[in-house]
Amino acid sequence: MDKKTIEEAIKQAKENSPPRKFKQSYDLIINLKDLDLKKNEQQIDFFANVPSPTGKKKKIGALVDAGLKAEATKVCDIVISDDEFDRYAKDKKAAKKLAQEYDYFIAQANLMAKIAAAFGRALGPKGKMPNPKAGAVVPPKAQLQPVYDKLQKTVRVSAKTTPIIQLMVGTEDSKPEDIANNISSLYTQIIQKLPQEENNVRSVVLKLTMGKPVKLK
Repeated sequence: MDKKTIEEAIKQAKENSPPRKFKQSYDLIINLKDLDLKKNEQQIDFFANVPSPTGKKKKIGALVDAGLKAEATKVCDIVISDDEFDRYAKDKKAAKKLAQEYDYFIAQANLMAKIAAAFGRALGPKGKMPNPKAGAVVPPKAQLQPVYDKLQKTVRVSAKTTPIIQLMVGTEDSKPEDIANNISSLYTQIIQKLPQEENNVRSVVLKLTMGKPVKLK
């Protein structure tokens, strides 16, 4: 997928959508084919890194002990120390609220068993348990700013039950070149995960939230 095609699609998607009273997002939609999603090995589920933030600041929580609490407080949007885990384990409503409000959670590796017990039922179904594949499980003395910054440019790519991938790649406020770079990067990473690469792609479209889709492929 060449850059000129992507840039033209971004321009056309904007022209196809009348002004709204809210900030619209650019969504990349990839329709897949010839995959048997009942087979685990053909399901798509991974964390992709993009060159630029997608426009929406991700809210990131930290699940840590006293030794990492000060560092986490400087960096993360909410910090829950291990002496608070029991409260969330007992208060299902509070745990579910966390799962709804925050995008990612950073956790200490040595606390993962406690975290699973306290937060698994709330975070697990939302796919928000701290995940080492996203770089979100860290050692007890980790520097968290690089982890936080990386997660701001991390996108979860998933097609486990239906052969469609839909991803936010930017907003109306994003620079067109940033949106184009995100699309190019994501498409390349997704193709590499497909068993037959581009032969598993039925179509690719780009659209603003309330706009008409523009075909990329």
